[in-house]
Amino acid sequence: MTATPRNYRAVLAEVCGDVIAAEARAVDEQGAYPAASIAALKNAGLLGAVSSVDVGGLGIGHRGAVDIVERLAMECGSTAMITCMHFSGTAVLEAHADESTRRAAARGDHLSTLAFSETGSRSQFWVPTSTARRDGDDVVLNAQKGWVTSASQATAFVWSSRPSEGDGLSTLWLVPADADGLTVEGPFDGLGLRGNDSSPVRADDVRLPLSARLGEEGHGFDVMLGTVLPLFNVLSAACSLGLMEASVQRTATHATRTRLDHADSTLADLPTIRNYLGRIRVDTDAVRCLLADTLSAMEDGRPEATLRVLECKAAAGESATRVLDTAMRVCGGAAFRKEDGIERYFRDCRAATVMGPTTDVLYDFIGKVVCGQELF
Repeated sequence: MTATPRNYRAVLAEVCGDVIAAEARAVDEQGAYPAASIAALKNAGLLGAVSSVDVGGLGIGHRGAVDIVERLAMECGSTAMITCMHFSGTAVLEAHADESTRRAAARGDHLSTLAFSETGSRSQFWVPTSTARRDGDDVVLNAQKGWVTSASQATAFVWSSRPSEGDGLSTLWLVPADADGLTVEGPFDGLGLRGNDSSPVRADDVRLPLSARLGEEGHGFDVMLGTVLPLFNVLSAACSLGLMEASVQRTATHATRTRLDHADSTLADLPTIRNYLGRIRVDTDAVRCLLADTLSAMEDGRPEATLRVLECKAAAGESATRVLDTAMRVCGGAAFRKEDGIERYFRDCRAATVMGPTTDVLYDFIGKVVCGQELF
């Protein structure tokens, strides 16, 4: 089946059941890039979710992208994060890249990602320390990027630097992954999301034509805040939500199937266990409601849309760690032995709190909004 705006959920369910679920455990255990999963998403047309219909994409916007990332996360957090970054990068390409690049991204031939975070500014990705120097009709980039998802697999990076001239905080560039002077300092060996191929990337005198610039000189910050941050935050929240939803379902299954033979009962017959299940169900549904309201606020242009965008990622990340802590507790030794997949979700969900903008940074921003202060 090939995805359309009407059937993409059914196509997604088929891909998840046939490919992604089958590959997820090996991806985690081996720290391997989920190549078969990404290929299946490409072949189904699902990587074109945020690409416009006029370049061959699905054109299903933020809501459709959220649906896809949440469902992917229920099977494989790594695949969900790779897709999250592809959609975030593709949104920039949709606004500022040429038609051939947009068409390639819509087909999934161009796998996109963001290269914003840097060792010099850490999670404060909006303040790049990397440089861009004009040299005739070219620009020369030097940088030490931090963790870049799909670092060795992406076609090109949506790359931030200081402006090459004039004012502004940053400028964005489309940097081909095979550019001379570009080095991926991998492989990734992390606690969770072990297949997301996240590694530092170094640029040593990478020369590009000025036509590689995405948007206006010095206006990268505006693109980060206006295009990238809203989409990335709701997709990050969707990733956390998918991990939570799958964990609730798997924990409930464990509780109802695990018997206490001496008492002729199941774990689910214990009030304490039902209390735990009730709590993680409420936490998960609360995040779902907040994410839905965030999408509505963005679509309707409501005054509190920025606040909701900040809140949804923070709430989802914190709630996911709480839900998975409880799920591990309920499933006990079975979870510790990795029998139900809970332990993998437990590790994967931790990434949301440390991925920029981190939860601590988001709470600071939210506090500024509450106090009527400027964010930056």
